[in-house]
Amino acid sequence: MSEVLALRPADSAAVMMMLLAEDQTAHILAELEPEELRLLGEKMCALGEIGPEVIAQAIAGFVEKTEKLGLVAHDRVGQVRSMMNRAIGEVKTENLMRRILPEQPQTSSLELARWLTPQALVPLVKDEHPQTLAVLLVQLDPEVAAEVLHSLPKETQPEIIHRIATIGPVSPDAIAMLEELLNRRIAEYHGQRPLQMGGTREAADIINGAGKAAEKRILGELTKLDKSLAKKIEEEMFKFEHLFVLEPLAMGTLLRDVPNDTLIDALKGIGEEERTFFFQAMSSRAADGVRDEIAARGRTKLADVVAAQKEIVAIARRLAADGSIVFGAGEDDYV
Repeated sequence: MSEVLALRPADSAAVMMMLLAEDQTAHILAELEPEELRLLGEKMCALGEIGPEVIAQAIAGFVEKTEKLGLVAHDRVGQVRSMMNRAIGEVKTENLMRRILPEQPQTSSLELARWLTPQALVPLVKDEHPQTLAVLLVQLDPEVAAEVLHSLPKETQPEIIHRIATIGPVSPDAIAMLEELLNRRIAEYHGQRPLQMGGTREAADIINGAGKAAEKRILGELTKLDKSLAKKIEEEMFKFEHLFVLEPLAMGTLLRDVPNDTLIDALKGIGEEERTFFFQAMSSRAADGVRDEIAARGRTKLADVVAAQKEIVAIARRLAADGSIVFGAGEDDYV
C-alpha cells in the first residue's frame, strides 16, 4: 500500500480514518450507510503498512477537497456549545458560554435536560406528576427516556406510558411549566456550584506542579499575608496518602522516627494494599509483627486514626525539609 502512487477516494478515506483516534473514527463510522461502512472497512483492513508518502498523499487530497468546501456559519454558537458539552459537560459549558457570549440567549433548562444523563436527570423529576413526566420524556431521545422511565417508581410507570401514548399536541403552557420546574430543580440540586471555582485544593494542586522552589517562595509569602489560609493549603498539598510514593529506603528513614503506637493507629485507617507501601520498608518479621498488632488493636476511633496520620505527615515534612527524605525524582519535584 505504501507504494501506491494514486490513491482512490476510498483508499484515501481509509488512510484518514487510521490516522484518527479510535473514538473519533467510531463517531465518523457511525454516520455511514451500511454499504459505505463495508467498503471503508475492507479498505482499512487491506491497507497493510502505510508509508509516509501515502499519508502525505491522503492528507493532500483531503486538503484539496476542503479548500473548495469552506465552513458554513449557520448555528456556529450551537456547534461550539455542542463540542463544549462533550468536552466539559453541560453545566460548565453554560457558565463558559455566558463568559464567551454574554449577550447571547443561553440554553433553556429543557434543552439542558436533553444533555443530562439519566442518572443526573432522575433526581430532578422523580417525584413529579405523571403528566409532567410524560411531557418531559417525549422531549428526550428514546434511549434516554427509557432509562429515566426505568429509574422512576414502578407503580407510576404504566400511567406515564399511558399519558405519553395519549398526550396529543403539547401546549406552550405545558412546556413553560416544565421549563419552570426544571429551572427550579436545577437550582435546588446544583445551585451556583458551576460558578464556584478555585479553593485550597486547587491552589495546592497548582503549587505542587510549580516545583519545590516555587512552593517555598509562594507559601512563605502567603504565610505573611494569611497564615491560616497558608496552613490549609499546605495541608492539602501534603496528605497521608502522599507517603505512598516514598522509596523503601526513604520510608524506612521515616518509620524510624514514628512511634509504634502512632504507626498502628495510622495504618488502621487504610486497607491492606496501602499498608504494603509501609511493610515493604520493613523486614518480613517486623511487618508480620505490625500486622498482628493492628489485628489485636481492635476498633479504633476515627479521630485517633486521623491524628496519628497527621503526626506521621508532620514527621515526614520535617524530614523532607532537612533533606533526610526526598519526594519525587528531582529537586523541583514535589508530591
